[in-house]
Amino acid sequence: MSRVYKFILPDVRNALDGWKKVAGDIPDPELRKQALASIETKKFHCQGGAVYAAANLEQRHVLIPLIVAFQTISDYLDNLCDRSTSMDPGDFRLLHQSMLDAVNPEFELKDYYALRDERDDGGYLVALVKACRSGISKLPGYSAAQPYITDLVGLYTDLQVYKHIDPKLREAALLDWWEQHKEKTPELHWNEFAAATGSTLGVFMLFLAASDAELNGKSAKVIHDAYFPHVCGLHIMLDYLIDQEEDEIGGDLNFCSYYEDKETMLTRIAMIVDGARKDVASLPASSFHVMIIEGLVALYLSDPKVSQQQEIRDVSKQLMRRSPLMRVFFFINSRWIRKQLL
Repeated sequence: MSRVYKFILPDVRNALDGWKKVAGDIPDPELRKQALASIETKKFHCQGGAVYAAANLEQRHVLIPLIVAFQTISDYLDNLCDRSTSMDPGDFRLLHQSMLDAVNPEFELKDYYALRDERDDGGYLVALVKACRSGISKLPGYSAAQPYITDLVGLYTDLQVYKHIDPKLREAALLDWWEQHKEKTPELHWNEFAAATGSTLGVFMLFLAASDAELNGKSAKVIHDAYFPHVCGLHIMLDYLIDQEEDEIGGDLNFCSYYEDKETMLTRIAMIVDGARKDVASLPASSFHVMIIEGLVALYLSDPKVSQQQEIRDVSKQLMRRSPLMRVFFFINSRWIRKQLL
């Protein structure tokens, strides 16, 4: 936490301030609005992701701009698709091709707005893609990590397409997609698999691993398999857990709403927590990854949204019961941070 306060958060703030200036110059008013809103309301995604740079402070000048640029693409496109004037899956896929292009420098850049009305972003999205490529070029072990990063980003792209199409079609599309992939995660329900594909944590961990010139393909696969599906799934299921009321009002898809009752939801999330802990035990410096897991649980369960929803408050209390001291520390720390930001 000392590293996070002293180095990570200030560097993230500086990186986001730079992108905020670029976003403010976007010619199209709708694209400008969504770009600025994504930075303002979702900056904690970048702050959380950049925690991985704390494990290699010497390379934070590479890792933090890379993580911030990649996460900013994700948040910007999520805003665009959530508030889209389009329901075209082709549009959503072309937009998210930018994320695949960002992690595959050999791919040609494209006109990512070609299938929508709002198109003039003044080069904002391409600049983000190029920033990612610039960071990647400074990671000596990237070639070993690239196939596994591409796999995660490909699944993320699929999810963003299917979750944003016409609400009448999206559940069937998600179920058909799961049928193609369910052998990868036989222990998960379809909504849990989909949630796992929506996390960028596995990508960030592989960025960190690629900052080591000694990284090889075998080690990269171990990291991929340790993070996907349980650590990634936990991240997004907790996010959906606290957003249930908000998503119901907005008519947005929420993967926690597919459980038949509160007890089932609690049991399944607890199972994912246990799976995440077991998976990261195979990684070097496993205590760092345990810290990430406990930090995630504490961060989300300390969110003010929890106290505003009776059912979620009950689930939170049960998940926090008999918590390890590390989780309790992060819970208190998260509440303290939020008070400072008010």
